[in-house]
Amino acid sequence: MAKRGILPNYLNKLFIMKLSASLSIALIVLIADLASKYWIESLLEFGQSIPLTSFFNLVLTYNPGAAFSFLSDQAGWQRWFLSGIAGSAAILIIYLLNRYKQEKLFCLSLSLILGGALGNLYDRITLGHVVDFLDFYIGAYHWPAFNIADSAIFVGAALMIYDSFRNRENPQQSEKENH
Repeated sequence: MAKRGILPNYLNKLFIMKLSASLSIALIVLIADLASKYWIESLLEFGQSIPLTSFFNLVLTYNPGAAFSFLSDQAGWQRWFLSGIAGSAAILIIYLLNRYKQEKLFCLSLSLILGGALGNLYDRITLGHVVDFLDFYIGAYHWPAFNIADSAIFVGAALMIYDSFRNRENPQQSEKENH
């Protein structure tokens, strides 16, 4: 029986994150994101804020730009530019999910990023801006408002960074052992 990596095929199948599972995770993120944005837009008017704690508000705001309102002051070309980037990234992520399905944590991180990217892409294409509503602050300093899609992208990126350091062999140590 041929081996794939270090595990025999029959064991390898137990440790594979199927593409359908990865896409299901992305779909759950997408649905949660779109449902939360629909709910907040039905609850608040643009600019309205509901204080919930001494450090957190719900606020309805729109971001025509990218993260931290980057490019938000442009004439509108950024809508299609950022949509093209998100669409291209989604295609690449689906390819990577299929290619590296044996890497569970990597696939989970990509699934979260894909779901978040698609949530913001939907907003950008249909509305021309992204709906943001989570407002954390300390005193008078407010972190830029964000949404569930942004949160999923952040968590996915953090997991990807963690995965890049996890269970990696020290190249210098391996080199010493081989001599």
